[in-house]
Amino acid sequence: MNNTSTLTKKIIAGKFKGKSLKLPSKETTRSSKMIVVESFFNTLQFDVIDAVFVELFSGSGSIGLEALSRGAKKVIFMEKDKDAIRVLRSNIAQTDPSRCEVVEGNSFITIAEVKKRLERLGEGAFIYIDPPFSIREGMESIYDQTLAMIATLSLDTVHLITIEHMSELELPESIGVFNRIKTKKFGKTTLSYYA
Repeated sequence: MNNTSTLTKKIIAGKFKGKSLKLPSKETTRSSKMIVVESFFNTLQFDVIDAVFVELFSGSGSIGLEALSRGAKKVIFMEKDKDAIRVLRSNIAQTDPSRCEVVEGNSFITIAEVKKRLERLGEGAFIYIDPPFSIREGMESIYDQTLAMIATLSLDTVHLITIEHMSELELPESIGVFNRIKTKKFGKTTLSYYA
């Protein structure tokens, strides 16, 4: 593939506003729409400043890097796809790598390691989960796995969990110790917030 067709998206606001981030191939990841990202950060407002932010299934890292740009003190990216990780690392390199950490591997397994890290930091994190839509080949059980994983998280390591999912999917009122506090729909995509 020639470089002229490289997909990109820009950081919307904050310290790194306007920086172009590369996006991995469409086959392996799906980038969050601009309207979804803006709505999410309007919900967080200033809470993200000096906070720890975790992005699961991070792909290009665009959500986590947006959080970094807006003042998060530490961002943990979780991704298993090798191509996406290459793109992610090159995107991080144009921001502030000292405040970023990439956890490679299956998020359903590496979450245990990330939980320990959050416990050591002794503070809750804002967690953004954007699993591949379950209509993709081999992803039929992705939401069940995601819900089971969320149920293993504890209140002392989490401020807020946000799940980006297909609008036709009805998520439960509560997952483990977390209750749904808000849902916002954007056509085929919905954000559900749990705290």
